Amino acid sequence: MNLRDVADLGARLLDEVERAIVGKRDQLELILLGILADGHVLLEDVPGLAKTLAARSFAEASGLDFSRVQFTPDLLPADVTGSSIWHQRDGDFEFRPGPVFTHLLLADEINRAPPKTQAALLEAMQERQVTSDGLTRPLERPFLVLATQNPIEYEGTYPLPEAQLDRFLLRTGFGYPDADAEWEMLARRIERQEDEVVLTQVIDRMTLLEMQAAVELVHVEPSVGRYMIDIVTATRASTSLAVGASPRGSLALLKLSRCRAALQRRDFVTPDDVKAVAVPALAHRLLLKPELWVQRRSGEDIVRETLETVPTPRADDVGPERLPHPEDVAPTP
Repeated sequence: MNLRDVADLGARLLDEVERAIVGKRDQLELILLGILADGHVLLEDVPGLAKTLAARSFAEASGLDFSRVQFTPDLLPADVTGSSIWHQRDGDFEFRPGPVFTHLLLADEINRAPPKTQAALLEAMQERQVTSDGLTRPLERPFLVLATQNPIEYEGTYPLPEAQLDRFLLRTGFGYPDADAEWEMLARRIERQEDEVVLTQVIDRMTLLEMQAAVELVHVEPSVGRYMIDIVTATRASTSLAVGASPRGSLALLKLSRCRAALQRRDFVTPDDVKAVAVPALAHRLLLKPELWVQRRSGEDIVRETLETVPTPRADDVGPERLPHPEDVAPTP
């Protein structure tokens, strides 16, 4: 698969998901970037803005196995990873896989589960495996977690620790739709005369894996790579932050900017790609100083300010206008 195939299939996938979610193309593209980068996505927004619907729609259009876990204060780690059950006929224990053994896992309201259950996801998210009863069981790729949480209701919740937030490749939200998009949503509901939107499968699991592999062909000039590092380093030196972004933040910028370049039908990364993904890739990794909470400053504000102060590479340092695809090169006689 070449990068043009990635762009074409990505556009078709977004078009299909937009049949269910109206007027949020940019946010849906961010989720797709996370999927193509083989990363986990945190959807943080108020209830009723299609976070759960987005996860289910991407799974349906991608042909991925899908599981949903509703996180609650009484949820146990074994309810996520699975547990061993005594099999009386065989006289032995039998492992019953939990919902984590899937391709796309929706962790709904993840901050409502206690820390022990949240931590049960850490190994699966980072290592793509589950260890239980002394055995390590690998998870079939792709394994992607789309987690949701409500940022305005804190009663009965357990905020995710920084170590677990750092496991998410990006964080984004949907926000309220504008009036035209909301009416379009109502008009579509009136026309189809039912709540559910049945989506058509655009790709399958193997095609998605090929798309993820093809993104690795996107070229990154050293000047653009240094620009990513300069942005991350600037967060560590910021006087507004207690903790800046880790090297995992640099890797997130690299992965997401390459995926964005591929969807934009380019096989090289530009500084604009980096700027477009910097806020969702870095903001949730920053720990603000307590005095900034009173001023209602956020990690998003700090990243935007950083982008304004870090010098952007010159256009002639970015790279060629277009790198040839292998099939574009004439065979040697």
